[in-house]
Amino acid sequence: MCGIFGYIGLKDPLKACISGLEQLEYRGYDSTGIAGIAKGQIVFCKEIGKLNNLKQKLTLSTLDLAIGHTRWATHGKVTQANAHPQFDLHQTIALVHNGIIENYDSIREELQRKGTSFSSETDTEVIAQLISSHYQGDLVEAVQKTLPLLKGHFAIALIHKDHPDQIVAAARECPLSVGYDDNCTEAIISSDPNAFLGSALNILFLRHDEIAKVQKGKIEIFDRHKKPISKPSERLDGHFKAPSKEGFEHFMLKEIYEQPSTIQKAMLGRFDEDQVQFEGLSEEFREASHVWFIGCGTSAHAGLIGSLFLEDLAQIPARCEIASEARFRIIPPKTLVVAISQSGETADTISAVREIKARGLKVLGICNVKNSTLTRETDGCIFLKAGPEISVCSTKAFTSQITVLYLFALYMAKKGNLKELQKIPAQIQQVIEQAPLIQKIAKKYSHFNDFFFMGRRYMFPTCMEAALKLKEISYVNANGYPAGELKHGPIALIDNNFPVIAFCANHKTEDKILSNLQEVKARGAPILAFAPIGMKTVSTIADDVIWLPSTTDELSPFASIVAGQLLAYYIAKERGCDIDQPRNLAKSVTVE
Repeated sequence: MCGIFGYIGLKDPLKACISGLEQLEYRGYDSTGIAGIAKGQIVFCKEIGKLNNLKQKLTLSTLDLAIGHTRWATHGKVTQANAHPQFDLHQTIALVHNGIIENYDSIREELQRKGTSFSSETDTEVIAQLISSHYQGDLVEAVQKTLPLLKGHFAIALIHKDHPDQIVAAARECPLSVGYDDNCTEAIISSDPNAFLGSALNILFLRHDEIAKVQKGKIEIFDRHKKPISKPSERLDGHFKAPSKEGFEHFMLKEIYEQPSTIQKAMLGRFDEDQVQFEGLSEEFREASHVWFIGCGTSAHAGLIGSLFLEDLAQIPARCEIASEARFRIIPPKTLVVAISQSGETADTISAVREIKARGLKVLGICNVKNSTLTRETDGCIFLKAGPEISVCSTKAFTSQITVLYLFALYMAKKGNLKELQKIPAQIQQVIEQAPLIQKIAKKYSHFNDFFFMGRRYMFPTCMEAALKLKEISYVNANGYPAGELKHGPIALIDNNFPVIAFCANHKTEDKILSNLQEVKARGAPILAFAPIGMKTVSTIADDVIWLPSTTDELSPFASIVAGQLLAYYIAKERGCDIDQPRNLAKSVTVE
């Protein structure tokens, strides 16, 4: 989940690299580092923690070129020695890396037997040392000889002190792109092509052990056999607006407040009266007899709701699988697989897509980021149009996902009533206007360290998503369960120090969720209920109620989750947590 950036061109490489890392910090912030070449020597600076720590320590002089890195730790603790860039024994090579080398331990032992000593615990240093052992004047050749010895998925960028005019990059099923202007006077290497925004560039993507040799005025691409190849490029629009909180204290709060607008954007131009159409989507998708949704985290929760939409609105059998498990399942023929990923780079989802496509099944992507890996790997893609989501904790992407999934269910049904969906943005605004009340309630519950979230039918995946928001940014034990499972074990946890957060907006299961509330109340649990206006009985049972606009069961997740997002935000704020960049997390999970 690390971020790689490299720059060679007319601008100051150090400043360009810092600017690029600012766009990539969402990928990891355990440590950051930059290396370059100055006066024929490798120079570098790396620091534990966020990019600001590095900025305060930078003393590098004028550089010929630069590579940089933001780290999410996999191999080795969060220490300065384990931060990237990593080096070979004689510090002739500096290398940055995203991904995992599965056989790094055996390579390390073999190199140690030959006299190589190591200064870090990382698998990254193993790559640098191995390349160095193959180097005989041609850096591309050394990389080409090294790649077959590495097991795993990865992307690398490296420099050598004897080649101050070039950056070499390579990738194996891990995102890495090269951007360059029309005259190749400026070239950029990045884990995310959106880090190029602000410049009108041509971009190409490396995969299957392809190697790029990047120089001023010249970019060469080689296959795994070191044979020169020509790769198609895409044009990236240069228009760019730097992310801004626009007066909000955190990006997360800003993105919560954007949801009435982003939901409208997800709907815009996609239906006419009662007919849904997605531009460029093949009619072939409508021939599916089953639909499987795959995703991770928040996207998996959206997929669970999507599976209910398909069955209720289109009468098509549907299910959702966690992407990391889906690749091992037997999927029936004529099944359409829908892969959901906000970033389009989620490693488990991408791996599942490749495995599923190899079986001959069609895969549709739902994604928020153009030019991402998912958009290139699937047979078609529906974009969320939610705009950049900066906070690690996903909010607006989730509601845009379920908006698109609701439309997709109607698309598959070839009919549907859209009137209630069009009311959702206004209903979300009503919830947002209750933020002061939700903040007050959050303060009351903020001292608890354990929470039990429960719901039925549509409220089950909704409560799971709300629990995920709370645990992500508040570091508390919060777990979502189907309320019907309460008596099958979890009720043993309930006491007066274990509050229950009940999602009650599913009308068909109203009586049963009220019975569940009575059961936890009898065990002394503090109860906070999210309930639609009109469910008066809930106020006689729950200690606190957040009232929500009433809608259909299918659309009930919208108002409920926005209220849950606000609750999580204000509890985290009350506990003094880092809301936009919570510990141990990264926005895009690009390692399995």
